[in-house]
Parts: sequence; C-alpha cells; structure tokens
Amino acid sequence: MNKQRAKEIAASPVMANVIYNGTQIYIQGVDEKNETARIYPLDQPEKEQEVSLNSLLEQ
Repeated sequence: MNKQRAKEIAASPVMANVIYNGTQIYIQGVDEKNETARIYPLDQPEKEQEVSLNSLLEQ
C-alpha cells in the first residue's frame, strides 16, 4: 500500500477493508519516514504492532 493511501485510511472516519497476513486490520497511524503503519486486528485491539506499508493490502 502506498504511503498516501495509508494516511487517508488512517484519517478517515469510514472503515476501509485492509488486510495484513490474511487478517482484517485497523490502521492507527502512519510513519512516513520509516514507511510503516501502526495497526491492530479488528477483533484484537490489544495486539497492536508496527508493520511495513508494503505488507498491507486494501480490498
């Protein structure tokens, strides 16, 4: 996923269908410098992690 699209999704009040390793996730924020996103699975908000933007897929 590109940096700009990830930022748009993170800022939007509308839920986007974004997948990480086969799991639907929520993007909390984007680190433009490192090209990573702070995410968590929708059903497990306690499992927050930072991942590469390249590993995210919008469906």
